[in-house]
Amino acid sequence: MNFLINSVLAFIFVLGVAVVLHEFGHFIVAKLLGIRVETFSVGFGPRIFGRRWGTTDYRLSAIPLGGYVKLGGDESNAPIEGEGATDIPPGERFDLRPRWQKFLVAVAGPVANVLTALAIPFFGAVFVGMPAEPSPVVRYVAPGGAADNAGIKPGDRIVSFNGQDDPTWRKIELDAALHPEQPLALVVDRDGQRLSLTIKPTRSTKKGEAIGLLDLQPDFGNVPVIVGAVEPGTPAAEAGLQPGDRILAVNGEPARNNQQVKQYIQDHKTEPVRITIERGGQRHEVTATVRRLSDGTERIGISFGGKLPLERVGLGEAASYAVSTNVEIIRATAIALGQVFSGQRKMSETLAGPIGIAQVTSDAAETSGLSGVISILGFLSLNLGIFNLLPIPVLDGGAIFLLFVEAVLGLVGLKLTMNMRERIQQAGFVALLLLMGFVITNDLMKMVSRWGSADDNKPAITSPK
Repeated sequence: MNFLINSVLAFIFVLGVAVVLHEFGHFIVAKLLGIRVETFSVGFGPRIFGRRWGTTDYRLSAIPLGGYVKLGGDESNAPIEGEGATDIPPGERFDLRPRWQKFLVAVAGPVANVLTALAIPFFGAVFVGMPAEPSPVVRYVAPGGAADNAGIKPGDRIVSFNGQDDPTWRKIELDAALHPEQPLALVVDRDGQRLSLTIKPTRSTKKGEAIGLLDLQPDFGNVPVIVGAVEPGTPAAEAGLQPGDRILAVNGEPARNNQQVKQYIQDHKTEPVRITIERGGQRHEVTATVRRLSDGTERIGISFGGKLPLERVGLGEAASYAVSTNVEIIRATAIALGQVFSGQRKMSETLAGPIGIAQVTSDAAETSGLSGVISILGFLSLNLGIFNLLPIPVLDGGAIFLLFVEAVLGLVGLKLTMNMRERIQQAGFVALLLLMGFVITNDLMKMVSRWGSADDNKPAITSPK
């Protein structure tokens, strides 16, 4: 029950903060320009409760899938936002303002989201530290996996991957994830000799999302291996593992990092694994055997709390880290959407709606706590900002596009009538509802698929061990 409550609270926090920050961007710019803000709403539809301060009604509405700021004199979204007041002074009306002011108000919401996405990794790097990234030196190659089939050997240094020289491990992993079962060129340095190879990342579908895996591990160095969470009713729980336990060795082999321990357990999943732990200053030894769990995956049921070491950096490095992190997210999103339109990736495996966001947020809260939830907030905020810049009516990008159209029409003495604007907005609203219906249905289908596969994969007889 506590886990469910925490997951729901984490989802409400992430979605609510992302929406409030977006609408606050519109709100604050409008206020600074002297434009009346009639309504600041979190959610759509009927008003649940709120409070009026001055000329603005701050409210929570019934449908928690977004929000809006109702500007005085702007009736283009009246079917969604409701009719506005008719006695607004001309100096406070949005519709009477020059186009550059309308543009600033429209773009302010996405800009607020992008700034949030930049601020989270920036301040995290400044005050906590930047995660140390492993060098692209191969430590382990899974037998029969994608790396093994490509001819990669332990000790190889990846000096080029998918056309980019001197790639970071993060970029290598991300490019592989985006190209399951697609040939990718790479160059490795082996004992001073450069070899050109081709790898096809193994396709893996986890929770409805298709990703590519390289079936190798880089050298993460020596990092304490800490048990972060233990799932009830799993081999780990039955063996007596507890959150906070430090894993010292598996079958006598010293535990060097999370990845090494996880890979060792998977490589020995057909046999009991002796796990040496330290708890309260004392050593203990427990035994666990991998088995297929209710979600269809084969594991012992733990997640790791220990992370890569954090490096303290200056303001310049923190800013560079924040920008590069968000650029990678934008690049990955663009590649994934491009693959959808080119037929290389299924739309159902790419898009996620509120249920999918809730699942990801829940997983982040369970495995990484508050830091994981904050990271998801940055990711969602960036995507919300970019999505709202698309030239779709009802979205901010649609409003900006209409301002451009009006400017072009004005050059030849034409203008968009209010009736035309309303029809365009209504068409955009219908398109947005259809998209929302698709992603929610897609989320539900993924859930049903996971439950079905889990039921189908359960063993007929569960061993007492």
